[in-house]
Amino acid sequence: MKLITRSLLIAGLLGAAGFAQAAGNCTVAIKGDDAMKFDIKEATVSASCPTITIELTHTGKMPVAAMGHNVVVSATKDMDAVARDGIKAGVAGNYINKADPRVIAATTLIGGGEKTKVTFPGKNLAAGGDYSFFCSFPGHSMLMKGKLVVTK
Repeated sequence: MKLITRSLLIAGLLGAAGFAQAAGNCTVAIKGDDAMKFDIKEATVSASCPTITIELTHTGKMPVAAMGHNVVVSATKDMDAVARDGIKAGVAGNYINKADPRVIAATTLIGGGEKTKVTFPGKNLAAGGDYSFFCSFPGHSMLMKGKLVVTK
């Protein structure tokens, strides 16, 4: 009896592990530095994730006012306009217009040695959609950007 129970338990755990992998990646870790670079140019997430988390680590040493970084997610076609419009919010507003419907998600602005993250519903992204992540600190989005690939 113990052998059957143990076998069923192992089979159930293996099945659950397979389901978790099928759900896709729900967390993206990104590092930014004082040279205005992200460590990745592409990230993949699954729209089937209940929530998606983007974690940002600033590996540099410069303060937020001089070399602050954040991560903003938007449709690729909206990226330049979101970055441009975010400048008006200033450093206190994390260079993001909080009322901008084109902003899917955005972390706070951080300086060297700091970490931040943002979590948002996976349903806010459509599989196969054209999305980008970028830093909205003035002038940074030209170099600090990447493609966000969304799977089912």
